[in-house]
Amino acid sequence: MKLWNGKHRVLGWFLALGWVLFVAGLLVPRVSAVGSAGYQSLETFANILAIVQRNYVKEVETEKLVTGAIKGMLASLDPHSSYLTEAAYQELQTETEGRFGGLGLEITMRNGVLTVVSPIEGTPASRAGVQPGDQIVGIDDHSTEEMTLTDAVKRLRGVRGSSVTILVRRKDQDKLLTFTIVRDVIEISSVRAYVLEPGFLYVRIAQFQDRTSENLVAAVIKNQPAAGSFKGLVLDLRNNPGGLLSQAVRVSDLFLDSGLIVYTDGRLDQQKQKFSASRPNSRTDFPMVVLVNGGSASASEIVAGALQDHKRALVLGTKTFGKGSVQTILPLDDRSALRLTTAEYFTPNGRSIHETGIQPDIVMERSTPAPQAANAEGTQGKSPGESPATVPPGGKTEPPDSVVQRVKNDPQVARALELLKGWEMFRGLAGSGKAT
Repeated sequence: MKLWNGKHRVLGWFLALGWVLFVAGLLVPRVSAVGSAGYQSLETFANILAIVQRNYVKEVETEKLVTGAIKGMLASLDPHSSYLTEAAYQELQTETEGRFGGLGLEITMRNGVLTVVSPIEGTPASRAGVQPGDQIVGIDDHSTEEMTLTDAVKRLRGVRGSSVTILVRRKDQDKLLTFTIVRDVIEISSVRAYVLEPGFLYVRIAQFQDRTSENLVAAVIKNQPAAGSFKGLVLDLRNNPGGLLSQAVRVSDLFLDSGLIVYTDGRLDQQKQKFSASRPNSRTDFPMVVLVNGGSASASEIVAGALQDHKRALVLGTKTFGKGSVQTILPLDDRSALRLTTAEYFTPNGRSIHETGIQPDIVMERSTPAPQAANAEGTQGKSPGESPATVPPGGKTEPPDSVVQRVKNDPQVARALELLKGWEMFRGLAGSGKAT
């Protein structure tokens, strides 16, 4: 009997896959919701799969074909949904811990084009001069036109010390830019803090990782003025591509005493969630300015939007990236996983973040020197988003005073400090009864 060959064998395999997904909780609870049209589509797919197996010029394994179909199905939904192999899933888990290999780029698909959300500060891409909004049109002589986001990530990552060449289209540039960048192990310092002047603290969050909120609390406590509270705080989220939602909520909670921080809305009840401030002893006794730009995305936009809606902080800079969709990681039995868009983020006032971004209260461009490309030997130029505290591999650590001076020389930081000083001056006048 060979009735289980060809179409029937593939259809049976696909129905078995559907049962696995159902058990994993990935399908709608009522299987009948698929309907007859859905099963007809599955049979069409099984027919095509069988035809390919019988007639393609080379023999192809069923698993390879089905995996390709799954990837294509998810890629057709949106740029952020994808299938994660066991290796890719492990790599994703490593990323959230703050250590992974590659160039240090956060990328996405925007209007079908591979686009840089932000280079992560202190990484090879950042030092090379790659900027938020850059469109990557080529990777090592391969066009990215038909490349999926997952495939692009695979090509960009590699062994430490190896190099990769990317071809970049940049707004307001007539010619394409070429960057040859040496890969490295990416280690991200999530939180950095410097006292700009007595009572005025600058905090830089590069990415939202497992321990970001803990590190932020430690930085605030460490730099707490001996006499009383801070006079003001500058929270720098520029070129922060996002990270963990839980950490964005905790960071916001540190500066809010009550109220909604962010909510999500999706098709299913479990995708409709609200996150509110609940931390005891929140720090609300000083004014804040949040710095953002086009490289601020996802978790960064949640924090900026929450503090802005509650009028807890002024937001200064340029409009953020607008990545406001929720990706849920759904592990499968074979140690692979699905990354599926399940909801969208909204600020406390109901503003959608997705493809809209956060508009600053004070719009201020940041003038930057022209970046230089890095060559395979590691000759590197400064990135506009690179923190003044970044130390090149093998370089010497700058004295703290020099680092602080660099931060203060940043035009947007200087403007934020000026606003905070004015705020403090007004509070002083009000307290003395001289204000009208």
